[in-house]
Amino acid sequence: MAARPKFSSRRSSNKSRGGYGPPSRSAAKDDEEKAVEVEGVISSVLAGTMFRVKLASGHEVLAHISGKMRKRFIRLVIGDKVKMEMSPYDLTKARIVFRLN
Repeated sequence: MAARPKFSSRRSSNKSRGGYGPPSRSAAKDDEEKAVEVEGVISSVLAGTMFRVKLASGHEVLAHISGKMRKRFIRLVIGDKVKMEMSPYDLTKARIVFRLN
């Protein structure tokens, strides 16, 4: 019996798939860099790990905890200073990424 040639079924990148499939890592980093980082103080705690955060400008935004903070069980209470990421498209919502206190 003759040995069959071995072919790899894996493809090295999305370019070989014609642009289909999940985005590459560099595209994901570009999206994260567009986020606006701001600091604020938690003014109220809402249901479902949601918070009302007051910014230095006096505006209040609705914020939720990022995945890493949920994973590490970081607790937040009223009065905590937090760092948030906001989308430039919707400035009324944010994601809390760091507790400063």
